[in-house]
Order: sequence, then C-alpha cells, then structure tokens
Amino acid sequence: MIIALVLLSALLHATWNALVRLEPDKDAAVAVVVAIAWSLTLVLVAVEVALGHPMFPDARGVAWAVVAGAGETAYFLALTRALSSGPLAPVYTLSRGGAVVLVWPLSILALGEPLTAIGAIGSAIVLAGLAASGVERGLHARAVGWALVTAVCVSTYHLAYKMALAAGAAESGTFAVALAMSTAVNLMRLDPGRRAAARARFAAAPVRLTAIGAICAASFLVFMLGLRSGGAGFVLTLRNTSVLFATGLAFAIGERPGPRQLVGATLVAIGAIVLGLAR
Repeated sequence: MIIALVLLSALLHATWNALVRLEPDKDAAVAVVVAIAWSLTLVLVAVEVALGHPMFPDARGVAWAVVAGAGETAYFLALTRALSSGPLAPVYTLSRGGAVVLVWPLSILALGEPLTAIGAIGSAIVLAGLAASGVERGLHARAVGWALVTAVCVSTYHLAYKMALAAGAAESGTFAVALAMSTAVNLMRLDPGRRAAARARFAAAPVRLTAIGAICAASFLVFMLGLRSGGAGFVLTLRNTSVLFATGLAFAIGERPGPRQLVGATLVAIGAIVLGLAR
C-alpha cells in the first residue's frame, strides 16, 4: 500500500512540474498554483474538522509544519527559477536526486533509520545519475545551481513533514499550514505589476491552473499518507522514481532529453529502488 501511494504521488508530482514548465510566465503561474493548492487543502481541512478529526494534538506538530512551510516556500521559489533556466528532465532529476542524497544520511542520523551496505550502493548509483544529468550538453550552470538549491529545500520540508506527522499532526492540517506560508510569501514578493500578471493568467486559463493546483495538492497529500507509514529516507527515494515520469513527460511536452539525461534519470530511478530495498 505504501509503495502504491508513493508511486502515485511521484506521477502526480512530475505531472504538475511538467505543466508548469509549459507556462509562459512560470513565476506568475507558480504563485497562482500554490494559492489554488492551499485553497483546496483548506476545504479538505474543513471537512475533516467537521467530521471530528483533530489537526494538531500539540504544539510540536504546528512547529514542524511551520518549518516545512519555510522549506516549501523556498522550494517553490527555487523551482520556478530552475524551470525558467533549464529543461524539465535535467532540472527535475538534479533536484529530486539531490534530495535523496541529502535526506538518506540525515534520516539515519536524526530518525534512526538503518545504515546498510545496499543503502550505500543505492546512494552511489543515485550520485552517478546526478553526475550524468549535471553534465548534459547545453544545460546552463544557472539551471544546475537552482536545481541543487531546490534539492536542499526538498530535503528540508521532507524531514519536517516526517517530524510533524510523528508528532501526531494530520496530513491535511500540516500541508495547509505549510502552504499558507508559501502562498503569503509568493504573493507578497510579487510587485503590483507581477500580481496583476498572475491574476490575468488565472483569468485567461482558470480551468487549467485550477487543475494544476489540484494535482499539486494531491501529490503532496498522497505523499504524506505514505510518509506517515514509511521511513523518511525510504519514502523520498521511492518517490524519486518520478524522474522517469518527468523524463517521459519531457518528451510529451516537446522537449528532447539528451543521452546523458536519459542515462542519468535511469540511474537515479534505479538507485532510488535499490535504496528502497534497504528499508
């Protein structure tokens, strides 16, 4: 069940990233998508509260949700710049694979997940995939840099979500708090002209952007359902098989990943599966 949830989350995550890559104004689009995802999550929270489901049993869950929100906020900002600087496939592979390399040792140190020989082998395969993706011909250094910043952000919110859930917080409540921060920062950082551009983009394509926001929210909420039951390192590494989905979607949106990117994405996915076997 955990594996099915994580793979579904991986597909949804790669899909909304690919759709944002197609947006002419990615900055405005991400601001709108995050606001929509937050609004939809609030509806889910309201339903759960009405049914008597508590969101936060104590302050620890709220505190970790705020930390996750800081990571999410930085993630959306870095992702926007990464997708504006380079093609979907290498940016996605570097950001997701880089997070694997960061989270796995941190989950061992902070959460007591086991260190095994097969885990070390999986990490080495992921690193090889990252190296292949990072030297893709024509990939701008700016795209590589922002993709790696995105990886740091992913690892931050991933571990914070795990800690919030471990404190008994509800998935929807945790994500709602995190997205509240992201939505506020995304809107405040835009000057009046950029906010007008975001409103204009939503007015021009309300169904499309609402759908992207729904896919974004679903990808994170399904991911957290899997995260509650699985180890942080295991869930993130398995979820990052999404690099194969992203590479396939890159072809679907008209991009043509090069041979190094195809090798890199495949290695990252294989390494993630090997790390999953180390669970």
